[in-house]
Formats: sequence, C-alpha cells, structure tokens
Amino acid sequence: MANKNLNAAKEAKKDEFYTQLVDIENELKHYRQHFRGKTILCNCDDPYESNFFKYFANNFNAFGLKKLIATCYNGSPVVGKELPLFAIDKEGEDKKVAYKVEITEVKDMNGDGRVDLADVRYLIQNDKNVLSILKENGDFRSRECIELLKEADIVVTNPPFSLFREYVAQLMKYEKKFIVLGPYNALHYKEIFPYIRDNHIWIGYSSPKQFIVPMDFEGGNVFEIGNKKVAKFGNIIWFTNLDIKKRHELLVMYRTYNADEYPKYDNFDAINVNNISDIPIDYEGIMGVPDSFMTSFNPEQFEIIGLGSGKLASDIGVKKNYRGRTDIAYTINGIHKCPYSRILIRKKQ
Repeated sequence: MANKNLNAAKEAKKDEFYTQLVDIENELKHYRQHFRGKTILCNCDDPYESNFFKYFANNFNAFGLKKLIATCYNGSPVVGKELPLFAIDKEGEDKKVAYKVEITEVKDMNGDGRVDLADVRYLIQNDKNVLSILKENGDFRSRECIELLKEADIVVTNPPFSLFREYVAQLMKYEKKFIVLGPYNALHYKEIFPYIRDNHIWIGYSSPKQFIVPMDFEGGNVFEIGNKKVAKFGNIIWFTNLDIKKRHELLVMYRTYNADEYPKYDNFDAINVNNISDIPIDYEGIMGVPDSFMTSFNPEQFEIIGLGSGKLASDIGVKKNYRGRTDIAYTINGIHKCPYSRILIRKKQ
C-alpha cells in the first residue's frame, strides 16, 4: 500500500502544471462564437492558480457567459479570511481544501473603476457568486463533480495527462462539448483514436510549449523566470469537439503520383507519404501520412482509415513486417524501412 500511495503521489506531481494565459488566449480566440449563453466548467482548476478560470472570468461579460464553474482537487493553501468560516481549522490556520467557485455575475466589486478578476476574493464578495467547500476530494470522477459536469455546456481545462483516457471517456459518456489539452501521442491511444477516426474529436489550432510547474518539480527542460518555475514540453496539443473554421479549409495539393516517389507498403495496400505537402492530388487509394496531417484534416476532403502501427493496425489488416511487428513497412533497393508513426487516409471523391 505504501508503494501504491508513493506511485500515486509521483503521478499527481507529474500532472501538476499550469497553462500560461497567453496560450489559452491564442487557442480560445477561435471558439468565441460557441460561448454565448453557455455554462463553462473548468473541472481541474484551482481558481487561485488557474489561468483558465481567470481567462473566462475576465471575459465573462464580453463572451455573454451564463455561468462559470471551477473545481479544485484537494485545493491549495489559501488565505483563510477569503473562505467561509468552516474552511478554517480549529486553530485558525489555513488548510488545503477541495472547493468550487460558481460565477454568475462579474462587476467592479472594489470600486476602482475596473474588474479585478486576477484575485478571486473580488468575485466571491458578490452575493450572486458562490464559493463552497466540496464534501468529496474534488476529483473530476467524484459524484459532486459529475453533477457539475451534467450542468455544464462546455468543459475547458488542462486535465491530468496520466488520466487523459479516462477523462475523455467521461466527457464522451455525458456528451459534453469541450476544449482540453492533451499529449500529442494520445492520437495513438486505442481509447482515443476511434473518436478521431469517426470525427467525434479533432485537433485544435495551437501547441503550447511551456507550462508553469511547482518549484519542486523535477525533470528536463526546466528553468526559472522570476519566482516561477517553467517546464518545456514539445508534445502537447488541444483536443475539441466544437466546430472550428480550419476543419472546413481545403488542403491544397499540387504533387502528382508516381511509383518511384511513393513506395507501396509490403504489408498493407497503401503508399507512403513523408510530408503533408507531398500528398498527391491524383491518387485515389490509401496513403500513410505523418501525424502532423491531423492539424490540416478536413473530413469533407479525406477519410481516416486507421493507424499504421500496433493493435489498431492489425484491426484493419496490416500484417507483421520483417521485424515481426504490426507496423507498416516498405522496401527500397532491398532495404527494409519502417516509417515513423503513420495515419492511413484516403481522399474522398
């Protein structure tokens, strides 16, 4: 049990990083038309830390939001006087708690002529807004948080990546609209890819590279700016099921097919394409393209057939290659090659 708890703590620490406001702004500016009159839920967000909460609070009136809800997993150290009395322990000390904030009205609470939303206390001084302690631990899977999920129209957050499969499964189960960050390799998760293939989930616009992490965070590509610790990541993207403009933009193709430049796979009836710009305009069969294709995928122009590696590849008939693995491979001048990570697509007529 001790080892289990230790491993759980390590996983929680890996998941504890915060999205920068500039990255939230760069992505969510493309979705503004979806927010009016909606209840937004940030269910992995401590309002005292989360830039998602601050972004929607600052734009509450501009977006015409109906309600903003944020929940916090086991909370974080907060100033006791800003919380209801029952959130302070017997000695009057601050403590960590799981809580939720529900915002239905945003206005200039302290009379300084502007809306001070970076500090949550100005919001909860409004009688129409509520800060309350959760009875459970604030986990998105808890009964309390599921009830809030049912109430929400759109979920926007940076969920724990170690639980990404389970998190997305819950969103799909309750048929929720969402904009969430996730690992790039989730494209290949057997639990996630079918949603991608069947056009239930698609890729957003941007790819954040830096996240704020706890000062005791350990790992590579970490540096400090002022009093904050920042970690660099190269594999984080946005996932959504809200319709966005780029899903309807046609990919311009200008290359023509010839057998010498586009080798066929030995173990599946498809050709290999190394770059998005090399997709031939006149080939009607199946093509293996790199994962980066998903950033330009238009479901009206292409259909996704499957993956070129792993169990999902064998499901569509990919045979084992010369290495004894279910990965698509081809042979040039007697040399076997196994291209890195391919998604199998076909151009629609």
